[in-house]
Amino acid sequence: MNNPLDPALAAGNRCTLAGHVAEHFNWRVEGAVGTLTLNRPERKNPLTFASYAELRDLFGRLKYATDVHAVVLSGAGGNFCSGGDVHEIIGPLVQLSAPELLMFTRMTGDLVKAMRACPQPIVAAIDGVCAGAGAIIAMASDLRLGTARSKTAFLFNRVGLAGCDMGACAVLPRLIGQGRASELLYTGRALGGEEAGAWGFFNRVVEPDALDREAGALAQRLVAGPTFANGITKTMLHQEWSMSIDQAIEAEAQAQALCMLTGDFRRAYEAFVAKQLPVFEGH
Repeated sequence: MNNPLDPALAAGNRCTLAGHVAEHFNWRVEGAVGTLTLNRPERKNPLTFASYAELRDLFGRLKYATDVHAVVLSGAGGNFCSGGDVHEIIGPLVQLSAPELLMFTRMTGDLVKAMRACPQPIVAAIDGVCAGAGAIIAMASDLRLGTARSKTAFLFNRVGLAGCDMGACAVLPRLIGQGRASELLYTGRALGGEEAGAWGFFNRVVEPDALDREAGALAQRLVAGPTFANGITKTMLHQEWSMSIDQAIEAEAQAQALCMLTGDFRRAYEAFVAKQLPVFEGH
């Protein structure tokens, strides 16, 4: 019997992204892992108005993608991202009116919202410069692998702006603690790779020549897991920030009951009984 939802889904937002061609960065899909590479290495991979918008739109589409179950986010040429392009973003911003500036800051915030709302875990591979908006994009990812030579700087204070950019005052303290986040946001100083690992900003510090391989392997491990359940975990990790303990326990009860209806839950049980490793299918 045909699923009665199929026509509605086909006519709606469900999509595949393997054939998607990005204009302002590199994008490829292999083995259900989408790899997004910021690719302006001659400028240490800065962002422009257009690349901000395209990143926001791609992460928005990932919410409905059927062929991508994890994302690796990296930069080309030994650097992650140097933030907003000085000539293509910073210069024009000083000429804009308050309503226009608010449109821009809302757009950049929408990128973080889209990263948090897509069900795919995002693995950031951070080498070299990771500054400004680049540091925010790394912060908004779910997992971060870095190198000892990396330098992560929330440098808004150094250019006359507040540290409260794109959710930094909400998210960063939850990753590394209020005091450490305050130091970085008040001073704009760079966080070295080893220190980022010790502070918990990085999940792991690896050698530069192993960074892409390790990030890809981590993403593949996530893809091999119960990807529907992984998406539920990501959703709950995000939503429970604003819940009381009682609300969170009830929300998790409902979420876990939903996961117990999946074939992956049954596959795991049957594999355990047969003394085999489960093969998850994401549903």
